[in-house]
Amino acid sequence: MSKPFALELEHVSKHFSGLHAADDINIQVEEGSIYGIIGPNGAGKTTIFNMITGIYTPTSGTIRFFGQDITGKEPHEIAKLGIARTFQNIRLFQDMTVYSNVLSAYQQNLTYGFWEGILHLPGFRKQEKEAEENCLALLKRVGLLELKDLQAGKLPYGQQRRLEIVRAIATGARLILLDEPAAGMNEEESAQLSEIIKNIRKDFDLTVVVIDHHMDVIMDVCETISAINFGKMLVTGSAEEVQNDQDVIDAYLGRAEEDA
Repeated sequence: MSKPFALELEHVSKHFSGLHAADDINIQVEEGSIYGIIGPNGAGKTTIFNMITGIYTPTSGTIRFFGQDITGKEPHEIAKLGIARTFQNIRLFQDMTVYSNVLSAYQQNLTYGFWEGILHLPGFRKQEKEAEENCLALLKRVGLLELKDLQAGKLPYGQQRRLEIVRAIATGARLILLDEPAAGMNEEESAQLSEIIKNIRKDFDLTVVVIDHHMDVIMDVCETISAINFGKMLVTGSAEEVQNDQDVIDAYLGRAEEDA
């Protein structure tokens, strides 16, 4: 029996003054899966993420999250439903500690009231203790616990990427969108990232969608992959099917000389 879809994009398009940044995109992401979206730079990958998270409203089409229509909802509404993302350009509080960065993301899980916080009532103390324990456990899980008191901006690039993923998990999201997570990483860091993505899916019962124009990490971690180019779907299938698809080869490498 197949699992329900955590995310569905049905005939989704986004046009900017005649430019079709995304054109009739159809994607179905099963709950608990790791789904990849690949394509050259400018293919429309980030536009898709921006529509899912409410930064852009689709020109047409429908986006569903566990069956609920979220098309055109505000970003904060979508975040509250359980969708979190990372960005191509790392967005951390550079002057805050590693721990404080994670704690700030975790805050949206806290439910104590204003006066409970002011008066440090039992409900406040209990939730603050749980927040600390959970944030430290997250950092330990991805190998950043020993760096918890270091300023985030002083972390090596690969570890900043890792911290950004931890912040997304800390929100309590059910669906994590990773935007170019391997950007700027060397081969060893990319291999470590692949293991982290696999582990967080299993350990936190998450659904993960990864976009990238580098194929190594996506081919390693994703069960299903969609390739797009110039805003249009090329193919959806397994890593092997996508990697061997001629349209995908042409999009990345250009037409063969005899077709030029």
